[in-house]
Amino acid sequence: MLATRMNQLIRPWTRWQDWVALLLGVVLLLTTLWTSTDAAARSVLLVFGALLVLAAAWSLATPSSVTSEYAHMLIGVLVFVAPWALGFTELAGAAWTCWVVGVLAVITGAAALPEANAAHGRHQAD
Repeated sequence: MLATRMNQLIRPWTRWQDWVALLLGVVLLLTTLWTSTDAAARSVLLVFGALLVLAAAWSLATPSSVTSEYAHMLIGVLVFVAPWALGFTELAGAAWTCWVVGVLAVITGAAALPEANAAHGRHQAD
């Protein structure tokens, strides 16, 4: 039973947390289509959306990568503070998208860490 679970941890493209992170990145990217933005908000949504998609694809393709999960969390923190740091809190749609997606990115990255650590340990032992 444990061996089966460990094999699932190392199989690429199977971890739900990474699929959620990918979806969150796509949401950031697409938010510019339906939400009012300025240059700063648009840049944050597009750049960090693309970075989150890339980090999620990295995690999906390499489930033993712990660094990619930390990347999700770092991107989440940066997205969360961006409305204050770059001064677009008055753009409610863009700001709330950043706050919600930022928190969810941190949560999904943290939720995937135990599995990534286990897969990393298993990968190192092979």
